[in-house]
Order: sequence, then C-alpha cells, then structure tokens
Amino acid sequence: MARLLADRPADKLTIGDMARQLGHSHGAVRNAALTLVRRGEADQSGTGQPQFRANAKTAAAAQRAVISPPGTHSPRAQAATTRTTYTAAAAPKQTGPIRRAGGQLYHPRELADLPDVEALNRLRDADVPVLLYGPPGTGKTSLVEAAFPDLLTVAGDGDTTVGDLIGEYTQDDAGAYVFQYGPLVTAMTEGRALLIDDATLISPKVLAALYPAMDGRRQIQVKAHKGETIKAEPGFYVVAGHNPGVHGAVLTEALASRFSVQIQIGTDYDLALALRIDARVVRVARHLAQQVELGELGWAPQLRELLSYQKTEAVLGTKAALANLVGIAPVEDRDAVADAVTKAVGIKKIAPLTLGKQLPASAARQPPGSTGSAHRGRPR
Repeated sequence: MARLLADRPADKLTIGDMARQLGHSHGAVRNAALTLVRRGEADQSGTGQPQFRANAKTAAAAQRAVISPPGTHSPRAQAATTRTTYTAAAAPKQTGPIRRAGGQLYHPRELADLPDVEALNRLRDADVPVLLYGPPGTGKTSLVEAAFPDLLTVAGDGDTTVGDLIGEYTQDDAGAYVFQYGPLVTAMTEGRALLIDDATLISPKVLAALYPAMDGRRQIQVKAHKGETIKAEPGFYVVAGHNPGVHGAVLTEALASRFSVQIQIGTDYDLALALRIDARVVRVARHLAQQVELGELGWAPQLRELLSYQKTEAVLGTKAALANLVGIAPVEDRDAVADAVTKAVGIKKIAPLTLGKQLPASAARQPPGSTGSAHRGRPR
C-alpha cells in the first residue's frame, strides 16, 4: 500500500482505485490505508469518499515491512487490534459536513460521545452489526452512506426475493442464461458494507439467506449456482434500517437478535434551524413530534419533509409550500397538521395544494418583452 502511494506522490487515490491496482478486497485496502494514516505515513482527504495521498513519511514506510504476530490477520483479530490502537483520543473527529456519493451533504450527530459516522466505523471494525430504527425521513440511509463510501444497498419491500440478495440467472445479449451475482455476494467477496434498507418489510424466509454471512460462519451457499460457497472477505459488514409503525414492517426476534447494536434515529430539529428552514415550520414539526411521542398523533414532519418544504418554498412561495406540507400528511392526521400550521404562521385557513379552475387564454404566459395581445397587428 505504502509503495503504491509512494510511486504516485501527486495522485489522490480512493479505496476503489487502490483495490483494483493491488488486487485485494476493498475491506483489506481500507484497513491498510487507515493504518498508514493513523501512523502518519499517509494523508487522508475528502469527504464522503476518502482519498489517500503520500506524504514525507510514505516512502520510508514502503521500505520496511511491519510484521504482525501470527493470527492477527483474521477478521476478528483485526477488529481486536483496531479496538486497541484506534482510541478515542487518537481518532480523527469528523464533525463537519460529509459529502455522500450522490453529492448531498450529511451533518454528523453525536452517538456515544463520538460523531455518528465514526461510531459506525468502529462498530464495523469490531464486526458488530447495527440496526437503525426510526420514522421515515430521519436520515438513517444518509448516515450509512456518509459512514461507508463503499456501501451497497438493498431496498427492501414485500416483493424482495432471495435472488435479489444472492443473485439469479439472467439472459445475456446472445440469449444465453448466465448467473448474475446479487449485492450480498458482491459485498462479501469485495469486503464492502451492505445496507438492508427497510429490512422489516422483507419476508423472514428471504432474510434467513443473509444470516449465515453475519454469524461466525461468514459464508453462504448459493444453491441456485451449483451450490457454490461464498466466503466473506475482511471488511464485509451488514447494517439494516427499520421504520417502526410502517404498515407491513415486522421486527422479528430472529432479525433483532442478529443486530447487537440498535440505534434510534430521530429528526434533529436544531439542525433544521441551522439549515435555515423557516423557524415557524420547524416549531410546528417539533410540536407535532411531541404529540406523536404521546400517542396523540400518528405523523409529524421529519427532516426529509422539512428540506422538501424549504425547496418548495424557494420555487413556489410560502403559501404553496405550507399547503403542500399539509397535503403530504396522512389523511387521518391532516386536520391536526393544518390546525398547527395555521396557528403558527397566522393564516386563517390552509388546505392541501390543489389545482384550481382553468385559466383563461388571455392569462397565458407572454414571451419575455412582449407587450400583450392588445398590440398585435396594430399598425406602427
């Protein structure tokens, strides 16, 4: 790893770049790169997808081999080494915004006295699976994407099959049937993180195909492909998302027992204010969330809805954005949401965003610089 960086001193390389050139798994390369950074023998930069570059000590590091004691290269032993050497005092604190793979910014939050992205990476190094639970739109997926740049995602629902996880036969351009590996197999063989989003919407029988990869066996058998055995490379890690209260979401005992750490995710309304979302609307959302906690209401705007409000307001104006906020509330909660909004903003009545009557032809938008139809055909 050090030799690769030293040979390309002007380049910033991602984990994927180095994995392809070295022929090792993403997980192994990630561990080696972070080790060099912790020892001061390489520099790390970038948010979301980190990049690594040689520094003044990299060339010297490439000239010597650091021999680990026998047995320390197993996934469990590597995790133990990480827990011993990667102390809270020495660890970098990722407190600033992190750019996710899609370009969006994620703002880290506190978790167990650590930035949440750092806490998740420590749990990954220790091979402790995590279940994130909370209402939709609170940032569960965003957190995982920010923490793990090498992430693969399975969007779960009631129609998810074993083939969607492991793989299945598909027809190629020549008409022949070939086996296409699924995201679980890819994550295992490349040592990558795997998010099972909305895991509790997936049938327990389908999820059972995942369990052998998560326990001490760390392998699965692909019965559909000649009974092939797939073994997990170091770095393979599973995290799942769960939306309690969503219709059809069932957290079974078998699923819950596979995740040693379960973290509740709620909306950070202070962050919403920091993002300059209308303070009146944030206050309404916070009040509605308190009613949800008391069991008096079933829905409250989360950060996703508040960000959507902000974007809608910028395009269509405050009145339309408020109407849309009321309209996206479930029917059974809509009157309560509308009442809270009207009281907060001082509007007498607000209804869901709705199309009105047809506009007259004369109201059609005129081209820029046009003086209107009254001047058409007038002699000059």
